[in-house]
Amino acid sequence: MAEILVTENIVGKAMDQLRSQFDVLFEPLAWQDVEQLKSGIADVQAIIVRNQTSVTAELIAAATNLKIIGRAGAGLDNVDVEAATEAGVVVTYAPRENSLSVAELTIGLMLSLARNIPAAVADTRQGGWNRGQFTGSELAGKTLGIVGIGRIGAMVAERAQAFGMTLLAHDDYVDSNAPHLQVLNLELTSLELLLAQADFVACHVPLSEETRGLFSRDQFQQMKPTAFFVNTSRGEVVDEAALIEALDSEELAGAALDVRSNEPPTAGSLEQMENVILTPHIAAFTEEAQERVVAAVCQDVAAVLQGQQAQNAFNFSRPVQQD
Repeated sequence: MAEILVTENIVGKAMDQLRSQFDVLFEPLAWQDVEQLKSGIADVQAIIVRNQTSVTAELIAAATNLKIIGRAGAGLDNVDVEAATEAGVVVTYAPRENSLSVAELTIGLMLSLARNIPAAVADTRQGGWNRGQFTGSELAGKTLGIVGIGRIGAMVAERAQAFGMTLLAHDDYVDSNAPHLQVLNLELTSLELLLAQADFVACHVPLSEETRGLFSRDQFQQMKPTAFFVNTSRGEVVDEAALIEALDSEELAGAALDVRSNEPPTAGSLEQMENVILTPHIAAFTEEAQERVVAAVCQDVAAVLQGQQAQNAFNFSRPVQQD
């Protein structure tokens, strides 16, 4: 009988080590079949997922021996943390391990937008040599507005400084006297003022009921027609229809999205726009980040199953016995 169920393609040295210690049922496509998930999770003590598996209250209720849920990533919007907590199940994740990779991709997308890199590459591959057609702009001297100034937002700010950018930030949960704002020379401001002044807007908020649809028609209309929008957080924070409308009406110069409202998305208007860069949720997918993420989650799962404490627990570090 398996002790651990892995429902997505989560691999690496740490996973190999875990599989040498425990009986692991590796089902990388299990997330696609709810009934298979319910059957597979019934007797296991741990489940390890990434972002495609929906760990619902119903699924948790079906796992009568479950001690820990390991989420190989920073977000927990696909895990019903409240239901897990009520069931006494530890929820662990990797809140820091992929931050650097996400920040670096954000900068890369900004450069790609500013310099028309994807369009220039595509044209050149087709035999073109149209230098004047791809005249871009520098990041230096431009204003970057960062919405959500947590760990990733701060890393983006630090790197944007090296390009000589002016930095604005908006975050409802950060105090204006927070030390990292002073260190990064960040001005904390309202969302309205940030959108009005920024040449680039980078979104780094978690998904919640407050942030769902945060960027909609009103927000895009407040931005400069020369501004670019970048989202490497969660697709659901953006109203994609409103973004398409803003791009169609030239209220925005362009956008880069690593995340979508539905993943994988159905091809539509965004896929046809030359001023839009789309990547398949790869921000955290570097060799280094994935090695750190998988190691952190596997270590916590092993620790809990051996009666020890999880180091990156979101709710509590040990399973809680329920009456």
